Amino acid sequence: MGTVLLVIHLLACIFLVAVILLQRSTGGALDGLGGGSGASNFLTARGTGNFLTRTTAILAVILFITSISLSIYYKGVHRPSGSILESAPAQSTPAEPIAPEAPVAGK
Repeated sequence: MGTVLLVIHLLACIFLVAVILLQRSTGGALDGLGGGSGASNFLTARGTGNFLTRTTAILAVILFITSISLSIYYKGVHRPSGSILESAPAQSTPAEPIAPEAPVAGK
């Protein structure tokens, strides 16, 4: 169930970004991607604005619903108790460096 929600959430994110970039702006964004006037090729200017605004709203609602659903779903998932630092393997302290032995005179 969590995987399905996560996939829907990711798809909604990707489509939401794409729809926002397709909307008409002063900078152009991706409006001209389709050649010429972009998304305005298949609809009038008013129809395109309404369509993209409505699509953005629907995708935003889907994004909010999946976000809340994922947080509720993963709230009940069992997590190990304690700190992550306690479960980390213990680090060994390095041994004291051994000083080289002085050469013995007479050998």
